[in-house]
Amino acid sequence: MTACAIESAADGGALRRAVFTIAADGSYAARLAGVGDALFPERWTLDGPEPYAVPLPADQPEEADTGLLPMEDGRVLIHRRVGGRHVFSLLYPTGPRTGELPVGAVECERLALLPPAPGGTRAYALAAGELSTHVWLVAGGTFGPEHVAEVKGRCSGGVWLDRTGRMLALDRESDGVKKAVAVDLERGGEVTPLLQITEGSNDRLLLADVDSGLLLIRSDAAGHDRLGWGVLGSMLPVRFPECLAPADCAVTPFAVQPGQLLTPENCAVGMQIDGAAGSWVGVWRPSGRRLHQIAAPDGWLAGAGLWTREGVLQLPYATASVPCGVARVEAPDDPLPKVLITEPAQVECAGGEPSGALDTPVVCRPVPLQQAPLTGRGVRG
Repeated sequence: MTACAIESAADGGALRRAVFTIAADGSYAARLAGVGDALFPERWTLDGPEPYAVPLPADQPEEADTGLLPMEDGRVLIHRRVGGRHVFSLLYPTGPRTGELPVGAVECERLALLPPAPGGTRAYALAAGELSTHVWLVAGGTFGPEHVAEVKGRCSGGVWLDRTGRMLALDRESDGVKKAVAVDLERGGEVTPLLQITEGSNDRLLLADVDSGLLLIRSDAAGHDRLGWGVLGSMLPVRFPECLAPADCAVTPFAVQPGQLLTPENCAVGMQIDGAAGSWVGVWRPSGRRLHQIAAPDGWLAGAGLWTREGVLQLPYATASVPCGVARVEAPDDPLPKVLITEPAQVECAGGEPSGALDTPVVCRPVPLQQAPLTGRGVRG
């Protein structure tokens, strides 16, 4: 399953925090709930017949920048900043109260949780400095937080490239240019180039699906930022479909359909579309060459969602009447998506007519992904 990152370094070095994080296997999710200063952690269970939420309040409200990450055993890792220290604990429900198991602390200026790691028993964080970036194992180690890797350069992002939590993709800045690199956490942070579209382009990895090898990439190789796709281990060029660049809108992928073994063109991708009218949902697959635009359910936790292997997009939402809900939308084959379950909002198609433009390869240089030290997958292309 694809999960939303709780924190990542945005352009300019500022941190942005997502409000909803889904475990790597889609079993649990966590968010800060409440209003104003009365914020508390909340765990959602997503793998049962119906979703349900369990509040995990501490003795005092949480700060708005508190980080949360669900573990696959049902506990929730909480990241608080106390003075110059980043303090971590595991929260779990125990009767009417919240149990809290301290994990340890890391002393540094800036630390951001990485997306949930495959396996669900470990959690990692990224501490970016001006000259190097440190990767910390903050939960799941033997004796509290452990320093596992140092990567030269200032890094941001964070995408897992395998099922074991060994290979991590980071966007590394060097001489003012950002390139995605693969970091081997079992070899002391050994770095291998991952994306190299043109020498001077900023090439960042947004999402990766291990089953199919589909990669979602943002690059300015065409002269301005474009959303494109490639295949892990392929020598074919990255493609930048025109349909992923609608006028006056920003498109950001947040979930990829799993289970499409070595068939990336068949993967459905969930997109967050932001425009003057707000945020709504897009559904796209490489073989379709068309971005379907769908009204989001009321209270959608924007940028959050996950796919089933059968091609159903699950969109979490919270409203006053339904504090924990999931709307389900079937991936379209073309023409339009079929709504399976929507409560309380009616999910309808909002536009989605094809622009008439086909996928267009904008660059001629391949992505040298075959250089990354990944095993267990065939090379496509």
